[in-house]
Amino acid sequence: MPTVPIKPKAGEVWFAELGMVEKNRPVLVLAMPQPADARSLCIVAPLTSQIRQMRGEVYLGKPAWLPKESAVNVQGLASLNHHKLQRRMGALTSTQLQEVKSALRDLLKL
Repeated sequence: MPTVPIKPKAGEVWFAELGMVEKNRPVLVLAMPQPADARSLCIVAPLTSQIRQMRGEVYLGKPAWLPKESAVNVQGLASLNHHKLQRRMGALTSTQLQEVKSALRDLLKL
């Protein structure tokens, strides 16, 4: 029986190949491309283990699927081809995802 590829969804954390300039790292998927979008890009925020406890970070603690305590860096938003998402690591809780959305609204003055 053939395996069906997993499609990334908003709120999931994936390990992403970010190229030579950036190191490969876990990223939080915020939006996946839709057919009507001008570009076929997904929007992500990188995770970091260098926690500063300042505006622009959402602390996650240490989920079982991450090697260290981590935070979502909402100031590091990026768009990339969804094929750079290599493997699913886990997903944020609904509370954590709401905290990320709140941090984005605060950062972007929405």
